[in-house]
Amino acid sequence: VQLQASGGGRVQAGGSLRLSCAASGNTFVINTMRWYRQAPGKQRDLVAAISSGGSTHYADSVKGRFTISRDNAKSAVYLQMSSLKPEDTAVYYCNADAEVFVGLKYDALDAWGQGTLVTVSS
Repeated sequence: VQLQASGGGRVQAGGSLRLSCAASGNTFVINTMRWYRQAPGKQRDLVAAISSGGSTHYADSVKGRFTISRDNAKSAVYLQMSSLKPEDTAVYYCNADAEVFVGLKYDALDAWGQGTLVTVSS
């Protein structure tokens, strides 16, 4: 399973961006999908998560500003980011708990996208 993220860019504080991430590959199942971010010199932190059933979880720092959603038919996850702040500047990574059909069974796979840079200027 490959994850391809897109939608990053530069925006002024208070602006909005929408990140997208789509999974592709041979026979697979996508369960929970997540967005992480990593600012320069800092650890990678969870931003938001969404289960296959649509239950969501957000980091306290983004609650009320970011919205995670998914399209199961497209095996895609989105992150709508609003009221962006300079401290939101980071590389954003999508992540998925996947199951890939190999041989006669499904194997679990922790899949990661390549990251997309979001820069928020003050």
